[in-house]
Amino acid sequence: VLLQHADIAMYVAKRSHAGIALYDRADDHHSTERLQLLADLRTAIDEDQLVLHYQPKLDLRTGAVKGFEALVRWEHPTRGLLPPVDFVPMAERTGLIHPLTDVVLRSALKQVRTWCDGGNPMAVAVNVSTRSLLNLDFPDRVLALLTEYDVAPGLLGLEITETTIMEDPQRALTVLTRLYEAGVRLSIDDFGTGYSSLAYLKRLPVHELKVDRSFVANMMSNDRDRVIVNSTVALGQSLGLDVVAEGVEDEATRLALETLGCDLAQGFLFSRPVVAPLSGAWSTVPV
Repeated sequence: VLLQHADIAMYVAKRSHAGIALYDRADDHHSTERLQLLADLRTAIDEDQLVLHYQPKLDLRTGAVKGFEALVRWEHPTRGLLPPVDFVPMAERTGLIHPLTDVVLRSALKQVRTWCDGGNPMAVAVNVSTRSLLNLDFPDRVLALLTEYDVAPGLLGLEITETTIMEDPQRALTVLTRLYEAGVRLSIDDFGTGYSSLAYLKRLPVHELKVDRSFVANMMSNDRDRVIVNSTVALGQSLGLDVVAEGVEDEATRLALETLGCDLAQGFLFSRPVVAPLSGAWSTVPV
């Protein structure tokens, strides 16, 4: 019992970002549920309960599908299908993020291999956590999996947030440079919500900026958001980067993005994240 109480206090301390926390019975029920979920997650990683859903990225000029973002889900045996927000932050705090990331990368590359074998190679992008990005061994693990599944590096994309990069800019730059030089496509996700300076941005070896959905969703009704989207598109173009707009949900927004010169878009207007489509099934999506 004492050990269980210590575990609960430790979890509360991590959750509140405090260095220490005393056991409080009021935390017991909620934290015990989370500890059970943590134990279940260890089992899920070992027993293939994690699945990927895919959302297409479309070329705004042609309507062609240029690739997919892979989004992890957990098929929990009693709680049903859980979104990443229910378990990825917990994995990040406890160190389970490393085996979880390996599972996601492995599943994504296995799917790419299936598409390649079907004669219609498609790129896939995977979100990368802070712990993974700041692990100097991470590029070796990525390259080993690319070799194992015989997938060209250019068919794998890794999406990293500005906040993740700024945790340790120099270490992040080291890891990103190795991946970039190996041919892996790199993207700054949720651009505009972090704290990176333009001076630092120009040093980053990346291929793509993704405009955060919070700006895209309101750009037709909020002048400030529209200016931010416009400025991000112009910035990406001036740096020679592709720009992807996330969260496109209506035709008016799509047309406005196309007029601004945005390269790619993803969102519910085109498709929700779904199980892997058959090879060639989504070469284009009507727009």
